[in-house]
Amino acid sequence: MIQAILVFNNHGKPRLVRFYQRFPEEIQQQIVRETFHLVLKRDDNICNFLEGGSLIGGSDYKLIYRHYATLYFVFCVDSSESELGILDLIQVFVETLDKCFENVCELDLIFHMDKVHYILQEVVMGGMVLETNMNEIVAQIEAQNKLEKSEGGLSAAPARAVSAVKSINLPEMPRNINIGDLNIKVPNLSQFV
Repeated sequence: MIQAILVFNNHGKPRLVRFYQRFPEEIQQQIVRETFHLVLKRDDNICNFLEGGSLIGGSDYKLIYRHYATLYFVFCVDSSESELGILDLIQVFVETLDKCFENVCELDLIFHMDKVHYILQEVVMGGMVLETNMNEIVAQIEAQNKLEKSEGGLSAAPARAVSAVKSINLPEMPRNINIGDLNIKVPNLSQFV
């Protein structure tokens, strides 16, 4: 099972962090730092597998990573996963990102975080691999993009919500509420609508 997926740049700044096992935030940050230092120490001509750090579970867990340009893609998995299978999964994830963003770069991960998470959820959910066929993943993402365009996109959602609330025909709000000895004055909310 996949325990965590980490993507960070050459300077150790996390660009994508997804844990499938619950850790407190401080421990998550320590895991990211420790993983970065473990991976950074390794030479480029050494294999891309190593034992997990002391924070994430030690020898029962493996870190499998690939280095592309300025980004490290690291999958922390338990001993039941195949190293070569995970390397292939990293390749599928990166190629899918590349296809969706047309030459993916670090800035795409920063400015399109919602789409990156959606792509990742098409590949892995709950620590289990869902799909490895890049064409299927891209087809699902294109279908999602069509749906967003037909609905006006996610960016139009707040404006649609405000206009829907304004168009609701509510009766006049009571100004005073009396319950026994309790008297509550309701402020005038019309200035906020």
